[in-house]
Amino acid sequence: MLAPILTAVLCAGSVWAYSDPPSGAVTVGSSGTYATLSEALNDTSSDMYFVHAGTYTEQVYINRSDIKIYGETTTDDNYTSNTVTISYGLGASEAGSNDASGTVRVHAENVALYNLNIENSFGEEQAIALSVQATDFGGYGLSIVGYQDTLLANVGYEFIANSYIEGNTDFIFGQRASLWITGSVIKTLGDGWITASGRSSDDAFWYVIDNCEITGAGGAYLGRPWRDYARVVFQNSVLGSNVPSEGWSIWNVGTDNVTFAEYGNTGDGADTSGRANFSEVLDSAVDISTVLGSTSWIDSSFL
Repeated sequence: MLAPILTAVLCAGSVWAYSDPPSGAVTVGSSGTYATLSEALNDTSSDMYFVHAGTYTEQVYINRSDIKIYGETTTDDNYTSNTVTISYGLGASEAGSNDASGTVRVHAENVALYNLNIENSFGEEQAIALSVQATDFGGYGLSIVGYQDTLLANVGYEFIANSYIEGNTDFIFGQRASLWITGSVIKTLGDGWITASGRSSDDAFWYVIDNCEITGAGGAYLGRPWRDYARVVFQNSVLGSNVPSEGWSIWNVGTDNVTFAEYGNTGDGADTSGRANFSEVLDSAVDISTVLGSTSWIDSSFL
């Protein structure tokens, strides 16, 4: 059951829910013009796309900026009412790179996705569900499911709200992005690591997990440093018993320049008294403007 603080966020607002296509949208599915989203994206007559209920087995490559893609949803509550699933099963080793294995690959700026279930069904190896390689990305009411490397948040400013993210090994990772995840459920499948920040220098990039619920099985560390300057914050969130007392883990790099921090968390896994000695507790929460700068590109109903 979601904690009350999350339920309030997930149920707020109805402006983003669609059971019928917005006026002028390019449509996908049995009731639409195109059979797949990939086909529909070749039609540039609109900057809105609407996907009717169903499961679409395809790999979607988005290279057009300033578009919105809506999945049909039965209510306006959150991702649990999604009726559209985009599924593909391709591993990074077979694809040739992490990004190339992504079920949905975003390579254009100012793309917004609403109410889509995105999954990589490959199995327990590196296999990306959602790969974001461009700035000003908004993900709203998404379900993002994989095992290892589920979400590749790799470039620019990225905002994900009221969503569900599932995995086991380094399943929120990337190198050159500032990522803000809020009002979402993050589920672990067993012993593993939630985040793997690849920040490799003293730059402006952050991963902030804000007002989320961490749940699931196993001993799931909040993160480990993929690169020397990893920077991750969990704040104002509910940490379940799946989070071990150490909270954070080392990898094969030093921790002298790592920023692993927490603020205002609650739940069985929130006690910081036994945390790893390279982590810290902040005096105040990190502000979204510190991480993303201007939020003018974000759907305001999620702020």
